[in-house]
Amino acid sequence: MDFSEVVKNRYSCKKYSDRPVKKEIIEKILEAGRLAPTAKNLQEQHIYVLTSPESLAKVDKVTPCRYGATTVLAVAYDKNNVFTYPRSKRTSGLEDATIVATHLCLAAANEKVDSCWINNFDADELIKELGLPENEDILMLLDLGYAAEGFEPLANHYSRKPLSETVTWR
Repeated sequence: MDFSEVVKNRYSCKKYSDRPVKKEIIEKILEAGRLAPTAKNLQEQHIYVLTSPESLAKVDKVTPCRYGATTVLAVAYDKNNVFTYPRSKRTSGLEDATIVATHLCLAAANEKVDSCWINNFDADELIKELGLPENEDILMLLDLGYAAEGFEPLANHYSRKPLSETVTWR
């Protein structure tokens, strides 16, 4: 698919069918995340592919936003393997994981897989539920699946401010 079409057509799916995403497609999506740039190429991300009923039940414990998706990607990063910017207290962990997550979202759309970026969840509780290492933090969850029949993007999806309101040239 043309990149501009991928960006234009990707939306946050809020109701999924029970049709699972094939492993080969998930692997293509994961490969796009693997190729995402990270500060100093540290590649501190770790993606957890949650597909088992037990794992999905753990997701459901910490968020109401799975919307029936058959796959959830938990995008985490190693807090001990981040770049600290000179003259700053900021580290690269959150932004690198965000770049990876964005690649995952767009790759899913390119594969005609619907997704929803989830940040409404208790990360500490999910880390505990999944038994993740103490050095990892979860940035976000990404629902993956196929929209339920008749489901469309929310009405405000295509509403965008003009560039003149969001960009300043100097």
